Amino acid sequence: MDISKDIIYVGVNDHEIDLFEGQYVVPNGMAYNSYVVRGERTAVMDSVDRHFTDEWLGNVSAALEGGKPDYLVVQHMEPDHSGSIEAFMAAYPEAVIVSSAGAFKMMKNYFGTDYPDRRLVVGGGATLDLGGHTLSFIAAPMVHWPEVIMTYDPEARTLFSADGFGKFGALDVEDEEGWACEARRYYFGIVGKFGQQVQAVLKKAAALDIAAICPLHGPVLTEDIGYYVNLYDIWSSYGVESEGVVIAYTSVYGHTRAAAELLKAKLEELGCPKAAITDLARDDMAEAVEDAFRYGRMVLATTTYNGGIFPFMREFIETLAEHGYKNRTVGFIENGSWAPMAAKTMRAMLEGCRDVKFAENSVRIMGSMTPENEAQIEALAREIMG
Repeated sequence: MDISKDIIYVGVNDHEIDLFEGQYVVPNGMAYNSYVVRGERTAVMDSVDRHFTDEWLGNVSAALEGGKPDYLVVQHMEPDHSGSIEAFMAAYPEAVIVSSAGAFKMMKNYFGTDYPDRRLVVGGGATLDLGGHTLSFIAAPMVHWPEVIMTYDPEARTLFSADGFGKFGALDVEDEEGWACEARRYYFGIVGKFGQQVQAVLKKAAALDIAAICPLHGPVLTEDIGYYVNLYDIWSSYGVESEGVVIAYTSVYGHTRAAAELLKAKLEELGCPKAAITDLARDDMAEAVEDAFRYGRMVLATTTYNGGIFPFMREFIETLAEHGYKNRTVGFIENGSWAPMAAKTMRAMLEGCRDVKFAENSVRIMGSMTPENEAQIEALAREIMG
């Protein structure tokens, strides 16, 4: 795959993986991207997961057409991108690694060496002249690891964005849902906690003339760059991307589920553009997190359990708080046969989140729903709709 006449894609597709980072379901696999930039001298941009070393080295060799690389640029040391560094350095003993000081510290941890005789340490603002192409490095700490650098090639108007602008899914699988769906789930699951750091990088990128973005996961982005940058700006500033309400629930015997479904129906009657409902015990938790950040309003419905809340709801709220949930309106539905504590517990868990407004109307079910509960649900729906 040629990105331009001098930039060639040499990444691989992983269809063996079941859980990315040990937790995210990836039914369409995963891409580990790598690129060759050819000038008078040649740089390879990042390696791939160690399980695909041989395939990757074959791709690199084919792109080099019998030549040898001068540099391996390591933008990110996470093992799915650094796992083949050792093999590359053995295959090309004259090549020099170009990376941040933090990355070289990690290399020693992973490989027992930081390649002291074959390295070039770069930071934000540094450049590397390839002859015909200039690699300009951008410090991107905590997007989403501390050692990360991104790279801009002004001649090709190309940004190599490390894990930024990545998405789930292998590149040899047709994406019927479009880029945003799996890119959003990827962002909020993996990068989302670091919105402030992403905002800092976006400000740096605003000064660049970008015609293509080459991430380490997902497709190369070449059309309507402003669309992708705008979404990243919304996500990283914790803005509301879409109008709607997410209803996240857990239910033991079906009564709380019935309340959540009634709320969804009431919202739709009131003209809610999207009422997304998710069963936290059965549905993909990462998609629920994605929706919680996508929409500006959320209702949590769960049972009192061991004096607190049902485990899946606890995990969900903890994940939201950990990822910087803020700027949202939240309502509660609780159920408890003798001593309901769920609403109090959920609210307490979210009180540390910034700029979260709690609905005045709430619903308390003592076992199964009553006509009074149905009226409370309608009142909650009206308040949430504003």
